[in-house]
Amino acid sequence: MVAFAKTLPKTSSRVTQSTAPAVNQKIQQMIEENVERFCGADRETLDHRIEELDREWDIERMMEVGASAQVLLGLVLGWRMDRRFYGWSALVALFVIGHALFGWFPVLPILRRFGVRTEAEIEEERLALRILRGDFHATDDPLQALAQARLTLGPTISGASLEDTR
Repeated sequence: MVAFAKTLPKTSSRVTQSTAPAVNQKIQQMIEENVERFCGADRETLDHRIEELDREWDIERMMEVGASAQVLLGLVLGWRMDRRFYGWSALVALFVIGHALFGWFPVLPILRRFGVRTEAEIEEERLALRILRGDFHATDDPLQALAQARLTLGPTISGASLEDTR
């Protein structure tokens, strides 16, 4: 069992590893553009954006809600209409297990293409904005803020590295 666990992707990077590199790059570019857009903004504007990020649903939350709704739908339809609908619930449950282990889920590529981010990607933007706001080592440079955020969060947190900011 230990050998199997060693072959699994890291929890912090399993979604980005299961996402097409071009999509990951697009999301990273979106983060950089967001940080650049808020560079030089007043404290109130930064506070508002950080509050928006606090409420943003990450990919895990969206998939948990969606999968739970699908399982419940299969159970209700199996109970009320035809027992074969129980199979739908079982299939969705298998996909959830696959996502927990490997980071892949059937709707993952679609959600990622729509820009739904991981918790780490949201936190990267939040932390960079907090740096711009002056919560830590203040800077006016959005790329420097992102570099500081990535350094603080660690290199595997979003699948990005410090070199990505250059």
